[in-house]
Amino acid sequence: MNDFIPPAKPIIGEDEIEAVTRVMRTGMVAQGPEVAAFETEFSAHFVEGRPTVAVNSGTSGLHLGLLAAGVGAGDEVIVPSFTFAATGNSVALAGGIPVFADIEPDTFTLDPASVEAAITPKTKGIMPVHLYGHPARMRELAAIAEKHGVALYEDAAQAHGAALDGKPVGTFGDFTMFSLYPTKNMTSGEGGMVTCANDTIARAVRLLRNQGMEKQYENELVGFNARMTDIHAAIGRVQLTKVDAWTAARQSNAAFLDANLAGVVVPPVAAGAVHVYHQYTVRVTDDRDGFVKALREEHQVGSGVYYPIPNHRLPSLASFAPGLDLAETERAAREVVSLPVHPSLSPGDLERVVTAVNAVAQAGA
Repeated sequence: MNDFIPPAKPIIGEDEIEAVTRVMRTGMVAQGPEVAAFETEFSAHFVEGRPTVAVNSGTSGLHLGLLAAGVGAGDEVIVPSFTFAATGNSVALAGGIPVFADIEPDTFTLDPASVEAAITPKTKGIMPVHLYGHPARMRELAAIAEKHGVALYEDAAQAHGAALDGKPVGTFGDFTMFSLYPTKNMTSGEGGMVTCANDTIARAVRLLRNQGMEKQYENELVGFNARMTDIHAAIGRVQLTKVDAWTAARQSNAAFLDANLAGVVVPPVAAGAVHVYHQYTVRVTDDRDGFVKALREEHQVGSGVYYPIPNHRLPSLASFAPGLDLAETERAAREVVSLPVHPSLSPGDLERVVTAVNAVAQAGA
């Protein structure tokens, strides 16, 4: 029997293990020089040197970024409903109101027309998600933000290295969050990075992550303990040296699937966009759940459904959006399936994925 092919897989090697051991042997494992070095290196690698602050999770990054950008009680922030709940959660945790807008059918990212229709006098900002590693329509969203005098933020949890018209994600908004969860395109074991448009926002994030203090016991504001440890930063620093090759592998694997899959709708890439394929997400227009089950049970090929329940229908967030109708969001939630493209796949694995998808699609036709 063939081995099971997982839909995603953390990649941790001897280099990462050695880096953790090195830090452990110093006896200094809390936030320290490794974190500072990781922030500098991440900034240079991904966001053209923007001020960057390491935190203990992507969700913390969104929460603290919003607080640092001035989002507070009653402020509305427009977000997609088709994403992980952390996006809407972070707005609510900051005291704001997540306002859910619809997505485009091709890129699964915020539809600018839906965003503009959702703007009210209470709108503080717009926070697109670069979902699956494809950049959102930042040109149009930036124009809408400027027209209405509202801020632009970025959720780049899945988009390390993605770009639009030569400009990397993480350099468009007042702040951007990158996740470092184990199955992201790179990891620190757990953690997040907040890249900031200016030093004022960056300093506020630094204060918020460390109990509101820059100098010990001189607390300037009410803050949190959202620090990254040097252990996690050491892992992240090693992964930074590998992520470009992993991204190229993801893109190559995605191109192979594009060229060989049949019976499903493969993901298009917008003009001028660099897609980094955190997920390779297809549409299955008939019996998606049966398709997923057949891949696993008949072919030992894993897949993921990200995300089966839109945020505006989750019990935790539904009160913010009573009666809301988001047609493309609902359709995507019924149809999406993410297939394996992670860098650890062998050529044989990719062939098996193609064979399995085409066979299941043909059987269901």
